[in-house]
Amino acid sequence: MPDSTEVVQTPDGRPEPGLWAAVREAVRGAHPKYDYTEGPIGRAILLLSVPMVLEMVMESVFVVVDVFFVSRLGKEAVATVGLTESMMVLVYTLGIGLSIGATAMVARRTGERDAEGAAHTAGQTILLGLVVSLVLGALGVAFAPRLLELMGAEAAVVEGGSNFTRVMLGANVSVMMLFLINGAFRGAGDAAVAMRVLWLANAINILLGPCLIFGLGPFPEMGVTGAAVATSIGRGTGALYAFSKLWRGGGRLHLARRHFRVDTRLMARIVRLSGTATFQVFVGMASWIALTRLVSSFGSAAVAGNIIGMRVIMFALLPSWGMSNAAATLVGQSLGAGKPERAEAAVWRAGFYNMIFLGVVGLVFIVFAGPIVGVFTQAAAGPEVYEYGKDCLRIVACGFLFYAYGMVLTQSFNGAGDTRTPTLINVFVFWLWEIPLAWLLAFHFRLGPHGVFIAAAVAFSTLAVVSAYFFRRGRWKTQRV
Repeated sequence: MPDSTEVVQTPDGRPEPGLWAAVREAVRGAHPKYDYTEGPIGRAILLLSVPMVLEMVMESVFVVVDVFFVSRLGKEAVATVGLTESMMVLVYTLGIGLSIGATAMVARRTGERDAEGAAHTAGQTILLGLVVSLVLGALGVAFAPRLLELMGAEAAVVEGGSNFTRVMLGANVSVMMLFLINGAFRGAGDAAVAMRVLWLANAINILLGPCLIFGLGPFPEMGVTGAAVATSIGRGTGALYAFSKLWRGGGRLHLARRHFRVDTRLMARIVRLSGTATFQVFVGMASWIALTRLVSSFGSAAVAGNIIGMRVIMFALLPSWGMSNAAATLVGQSLGAGKPERAEAAVWRAGFYNMIFLGVVGLVFIVFAGPIVGVFTQAAAGPEVYEYGKDCLRIVACGFLFYAYGMVLTQSFNGAGDTRTPTLINVFVFWLWEIPLAWLLAFHFRLGPHGVFIAAAVAFSTLAVVSAYFFRRGRWKTQRV
């Protein structure tokens, strides 16, 4: 991290020394003229990663709070959320894929000092995202019950959860816009704005969730559907706020009407870059769907335990994605400024910081897996769900030290615009290694869901080792965006 004797400049030009001063500056938002391609790498990582980590912390809080309330409705409600989230991965896949392209291109233009090009890229990406999300929303509303059946849901889950699935899929435009606009903000280095957007969205979600689920005060009691309505309102509000920040300007990105005039050539470049990134994300998320489908073969209790365990794991991994996103922004901007050595140094430094964080969290999860999962499996969920959730958390956490570097390296490839390398790695690790291993352990060796959890831990550890090998080869340094 930055040396405590380093001196930074406040937005009005006064010197402000020290680590905590840099943290305060990061939360407020680094001054629009701050150059991440100059000065100490540790400080640049700090200024970018603090708001990105805090952004993901709020998302982590939402992940566990949401399942905490839904678990009070029983295992069928938890299974509904888990299976619908498995279907939402298509939205997440497209949104993350497009946001990877947006972040890489906006970061590269920012490093080249091309503010107009960065804004134009953001505008065209938003247009693409709107078209995709509207099509997906219409299909999701029409076929929600059938989709649940295809995911292996029991009859009670289909009957009670179809409206939840309809709302989540129908309102996916809010998710898409959050991904794309925040991706553009991160690429430009406006990490604090992206943080505030997600904090607003999830704060509304967390406050509304129990009100609409249980019918508190003047709110109607909507059961599990209320969780979907609260989520959609929160994310929609966040997306509108994010767009207003782009439109009003005052930061590193300022969009005007001209940036939304259809530019087919630029859209084609975004699609080429994001297409590979989308497939990359799809590979990982499709493997998650496949693992969920394997777990569902052992009943709703196994699915619910898996969902609770994975939600707690996401509580730790999402902040780590914040550190990974910071590395991606630094890589893109440094390459745009013609400084590949700085880009590489930033990646290894960010990976080390991430390893320290996840190592500590992983140890806590392994030692206290029972009490942690017990918070979410009291009341209606039942003892079977508790056992599955505890094993999921403990087994997957064993690989946290590897995950720390794997996440940073993957995002760094993407930040450089080299989406092909991590895509090929994902195909090998997830489709040719993780899924066959999970099936073998679960059914052939009769380990059941525990075999699936072991396969997930092994696969993500493999991902880190393979990614480090290809990153050291350095081909990503010559990628054009």
